Amino acid sequence: MGKKLLPGRNGRKPPRARAALLFAIFAFGACGSFSGETGATVNCGGETKEMSAISVQFGYPFRLYQIPFEMPTCEGESETQTLHLVGDFSAPAEFFVTLGVFSFLYTMAALVLYLRFHSLYSENKKLPFADFCVTVCFAFFWLVAAAAWGKGLSDVKAATRPASLIAAMGVCQGQDVVCNAGTTPAMGLANISVLFGFLNFVLWAGNCWFVLKETPWQAQGV
Repeated sequence: MGKKLLPGRNGRKPPRARAALLFAIFAFGACGSFSGETGATVNCGGETKEMSAISVQFGYPFRLYQIPFEMPTCEGESETQTLHLVGDFSAPAEFFVTLGVFSFLYTMAALVLYLRFHSLYSENKKLPFADFCVTVCFAFFWLVAAAAWGKGLSDVKAATRPASLIAAMGVCQGQDVVCNAGTTPAMGLANISVLFGFLNFVLWAGNCWFVLKETPWQAQGV
């Protein structure tokens, strides 16, 4: 009995679709589940003053201006002032995650089509053309989303580093007040999301060629 090929002339559609499925999950999962922590310490000076530790949690969707933290005023042992982080980087982050979710859903639908209805895909000339157009769109949007989120992540890093936190606290400008960096955010998971964003672009751009071979433009010459 001859070896049964998977849908498509070269049998590569399902493996490529599964790769796109995994890459999309890694991309939006790493970005959407990210959470980090930044902090600083404030020493008001004097023998009776204790050092205050400030810890701020942040994460997706990175609306930093909505994240409060308590700054000691150094005017009393229990007196604090509520401040907020600076910046709103939700637009590139949400666009990135949304694109990842839609890529996941489309890839799932494509897998069902390739594996269960491959005869319909090969006989209907409109389906390969539509698949090609959608693949081109996803490749373009992944490039835009990865670049935008990469820039947004750089801004998030700048806004959440301890030095930025210290610069935003007026108490640190006071006489005899010493402010030092506390917890430095670990951005590894966010960096991975950007990496998988560009990998998704490479994958979808490569898929354009294989999907093009299934369209009437190329099928007649095969």
